[in-house]
Amino acid sequence: MIVTRFAPSPTGLLHLGHAFAAITAAESGDDFLLRIEDLDTGRSRDEFIAAIIHDLKWLGLSWDEPVLRQSRRGAAYGAALARLTQMGLTYPCICTRADIAGEIARAGEAQHGPDGPLYPGTCRHLKDVPPDRPHVLRLDAAKAAALAGPLTFVEHGRVETVDPLRFGDIVLARKDLPAAYHLAVALDDAFQGVTLVTRGEDLLPATHPQRLLQALLALPEPAYAHHRLMLDENGRKFSKRDQAVTLAALREAGATPSDIRARLEL
Repeated sequence: MIVTRFAPSPTGLLHLGHAFAAITAAESGDDFLLRIEDLDTGRSRDEFIAAIIHDLKWLGLSWDEPVLRQSRRGAAYGAALARLTQMGLTYPCICTRADIAGEIARAGEAQHGPDGPLYPGTCRHLKDVPPDRPHVLRLDAAKAAALAGPLTFVEHGRVETVDPLRFGDIVLARKDLPAAYHLAVALDDAFQGVTLVTRGEDLLPATHPQRLLQALLALPEPAYAHHRLMLDENGRKFSKRDQAVTLAALREAGATPSDIRARLEL
């Protein structure tokens, strides 16, 4: 049985790109799950969650209940962080963005990942941080890679090699958030029994640190199918700031679910 999921963040309204991802995921498997990635409770809103569910139902999609909300999974994330820490794979980092930029500038060059220069490891040997000192918890990627050994993942039926250092020492958790993106996704996919991750090709690089975390935490490995992105007339990804292409705006303008499918070439 193939289990897929759609996992939006409730910080805005669904647009055409989201519709493409949701329909593609729903039609890629036997079971379809909905997850609300609302860890950033300061930006996530209940009215956006209600709007997401309304839009998806309007498109004709349905999913297995209950809908998982990441904001209710803090205990699971905390347990995973504790386990990684016991394995000696985490360290606290007190660097601000300005500190990191300054360190990179002083070094004269930096390793680059998909999102730009990688964190230079300034706090890698930091042991203790005062409880009131803002900090994040990072993964020591080199130690983690050595422990995990060679890894692969299956993308559209092809076996791809994992680069565990592609994002460097990723952030696992912040003081104000129980988990960061990569850790939460790896844990939630396993918890929900997801066997096929269907998402946009812009998230293909994220598979590398997520596979590393899956291996470290002995989580099952799903297969992956990254699909093409929906682009605007200027070749850019649809943005939540472009209100004209939100499903709510298109619906109010008279569009039907069939019109949306046609526009998405589905």
